[in-house]
Amino acid sequence: MAVYGGIQAHELERWLNALTNAAYDRRCPLVKVHGGNARARTARQDLLHLANDYRCGDSSREESAADLGRWCQTYLSEAEWYVLVGTRQVPSQPQSEEERSLTVLKQHRVG
Repeated sequence: MAVYGGIQAHELERWLNALTNAAYDRRCPLVKVHGGNARARTARQDLLHLANDYRCGDSSREESAADLGRWCQTYLSEAEWYVLVGTRQVPSQPQSEEERSLTVLKQHRVG
């Protein structure tokens, strides 16, 4: 599975928590999810459905990790992914709206 680097099954719970928190943080770019409020609502619904299926035992950890990887490919930009995994440093003095959003997103990182 390739999502800018992959989500390991043993890290699934951490990813679900971090992404859910980021998706509901109004200061974060995940609230807008590259396409407006309707797309953001769909992204959050998909994420909550995926988390529910995993936590209720309807899908295995490996299946859920693969599904979450596809969710990330669909809804996250590459920059957002790298901020969440902790491999991209956000500038200390954000210049653009995107950089300010990435600074907020850094608070939700998994890595």
